[in-house]
Amino acid sequence: MTQAFDIVIVGAGMVGAALATGLGRDGLSVAMVDRAPAPMFNPETAPDIRVSALSAGSERYLQSLGAWDHILNMRATPYCRLAVWDETRHPLSNLLPRTSSQVEFDAAELNTTHLGHIVENSVTQQGLWQAAEAEPSVTILAGNGVSSITQTDELATVTLENNEQLTAALVIGADGGQSRVRDMAGIGVTRNQYGQQAMVISVRYQGEVEDITWQGFYPSGPRAFLPLHSADPDYPGESRGSLVWYDAPEEIARLKSLSHEALIVEIQQGFPTELPHITHIEDRASFPIAKQHAKHYSAGRIVLVGDAAHTINPLAGQGVNLGFQDAQCLQTILKEARRMGEDLASPSRLARYEQQRRPANRRMMFAMDAFYHLFSNQTPPLHLLRNIGLGTARALPFARNRVARYAMGIDDELPAIIRRLTASLPGLNQL
Repeated sequence: MTQAFDIVIVGAGMVGAALATGLGRDGLSVAMVDRAPAPMFNPETAPDIRVSALSAGSERYLQSLGAWDHILNMRATPYCRLAVWDETRHPLSNLLPRTSSQVEFDAAELNTTHLGHIVENSVTQQGLWQAAEAEPSVTILAGNGVSSITQTDELATVTLENNEQLTAALVIGADGGQSRVRDMAGIGVTRNQYGQQAMVISVRYQGEVEDITWQGFYPSGPRAFLPLHSADPDYPGESRGSLVWYDAPEEIARLKSLSHEALIVEIQQGFPTELPHITHIEDRASFPIAKQHAKHYSAGRIVLVGDAAHTINPLAGQGVNLGFQDAQCLQTILKEARRMGEDLASPSRLARYEQQRRPANRRMMFAMDAFYHLFSNQTPPLHLLRNIGLGTARALPFARNRVARYAMGIDDELPAIIRRLTASLPGLNQL
């Protein structure tokens, strides 16, 4: 059996589902394919261990797709403040106030109600699936993977594992960092593996839901706190949160081997004093950290978005926000191609997508990489440099807040002077 579509999207995660919904709203016939079954949400279960910090820009995009209300009807936690501080001890630590190495962003100072929302990935995906299902021109094919993709001058043919075939003018790979679509297209990647791993821990803590997310930086890597929703009535006076602990692989393995009770002790001793009192651990997982960038974003009738095109250090939770920006950009370009009666896989259109998204993704990759290496060490010159940087950020709130408004999606562009600076940085074009 063969079905014909304008576009086939392989990968129905957050970015793939968002793009399917947007293209469906623009009147294109879309098939969204994923080996996994439809996501499920149960309000009585503990939160998904995978969470993302959705920026204000991503919220606007999800609103435009009709998905944001679905997400809010499940659960999402707004945060109004974001803090970063240096926890590395040095000879002057006892002489300088801690605030000298701390920067905090506040929604009130940025003239907005909040900076973003912490949302479980499964909740965001479920909200987007609900929005996609409401679009008559979107067909969801769950529970079936892709076995091959062939291309001709006129169309691409996607063969599923059940031997069903789908034809389309364009195939979009939204199937993550280990993208099979990227491999089938023959697109290579540049990849750098970090020496650390990240451990994610779902916890309950004593007190009301916090309105701040923060990261403290240690020589072994950052340790972060992300607030989630209130715990259920069975745990009065408690709230839920997500912790992230970067460290050497052997230390992460040791921490994972501990009992819940022993791990709570390690967390309370190893995290900054701002951490609320942890009462219970609900889940834990770890993963390696890598930076990866596709050498090209398209090949013939195949184009990549999200993690299939780029993965970054998850330091500030920007990965999914970058993926949503890819989706918005590609949706706009494909809508214009259809309006002009052009081939959806027009080389000039796909080249325009890469010309717009590669520099923006590269800048964020560079920023997260530089931030990671600057803070995750004890080298005295770098320690001095980062404290000077934090002190400068504190002393120049206007510039700091302008950059923050862009990073959080409140403003659409960086200030001109910052754009010129990043464009001139050596080596940026090689990322």
